[in-house]
Amino acid sequence: MHIALFQPDIPQNTGTILRLCACMGASAHIIEPAGFALSDRHFRRAGMDYLDQLTWMRHDSWPKFDQWRNERGYRLILFTTKGVISFLDHRYGPNDVLLFGRESAGVPDEVANAADARLVIPIKPGLRSLNVAMAAAMALGEALRQTSPGTSPRGQAL
Repeated sequence: MHIALFQPDIPQNTGTILRLCACMGASAHIIEPAGFALSDRHFRRAGMDYLDQLTWMRHDSWPKFDQWRNERGYRLILFTTKGVISFLDHRYGPNDVLLFGRESAGVPDEVANAADARLVIPIKPGLRSLNVAMAAAMALGEALRQTSPGTSPRGQAL
């Protein structure tokens, strides 16, 4: 399973998501440009010492990331407030890439149009959105639940 962040704006959210990936065994991808330096102290603090336990890649641009994904045949699953299918109603695969947009602007149409699925995490009417790190945790949890049945969070058989 993979989580990709499209041009993330907030270092603390990115660090938290990378820590999530390390803990859950998912690969992480940052699609540049990010709105902060990857040496940012807030990024490092949120990721703590988990970054050494993480499989992650930086992609110089959207086209390079999309090429990387297409060469491997990975599905792109976009999480967006504009989605119409609930993330709970989607069938995930083990090589899916769960894509999250910029905190300030989401993703451009070019990126949204490349997605194999556009999913939404339903929230209370009148509210805008969840924090991206919370959304990533919910999405990855559901994707792993579906693709790793019969295992505990530590990967052990139940």
